[in-house]
Amino acid sequence: MAIIAAMTSANAQFRFAGVVGGTYSTLNFKQDIVSVGNVAGAQAGVLGEVIFPGVGFGIDLGLLYNMAGAKVNLGQKPMWSSQGYGNERLTLHQLNIPLHLRFKYTRLGGLEDFVAPFVYAGPEFSILLAHSKCKAIEYPGGDLSIAFGAGVELWKRWQVSASYTRGMTYALKAKILSDYSAKANQWTLRVAYFF
Repeated sequence: MAIIAAMTSANAQFRFAGVVGGTYSTLNFKQDIVSVGNVAGAQAGVLGEVIFPGVGFGIDLGLLYNMAGAKVNLGQKPMWSSQGYGNERLTLHQLNIPLHLRFKYTRLGGLEDFVAPFVYAGPEFSILLAHSKCKAIEYPGGDLSIAFGAGVELWKRWQVSASYTRGMTYALKAKILSDYSAKANQWTLRVAYFF
């Protein structure tokens, strides 16, 4: 909060938005033992943005509910099929805390009042709130990822953006195999309205 206070005192523009979006995620396991498929999910929450006027650089941070995961066919291996596991949907319900560096192109000769492109990148911290009930899998309390995104701001109120998030630490692992863990990767399309 001290950073935000310092930025706003330097004539930075600080504002909040409500955010909704859709996700398309998968799990990237260390070894290719079973087939893994993508699943659709959702994202919603609040986002804060600080941009220095005239410069275009700033940060964004937020609190977002995020649903990610994948379809994992554990039934392809006897060690799991013998226990009754098949094609399991492994779902992660997370509290996502993004902290991105952001650049918004605002020197468009007045056109930026109607449309302004932006890009962002930075870490995202996820705290696990709940998960699917699959006793063959264990889940840590959260994970760390990095996101890269781009979008456009319309009429200084709406932002439409797309991003790719790549897991840096594991999001889940198998109980039977000691080193069979997976990182969560996802594509996100989201819409924000700034108040």
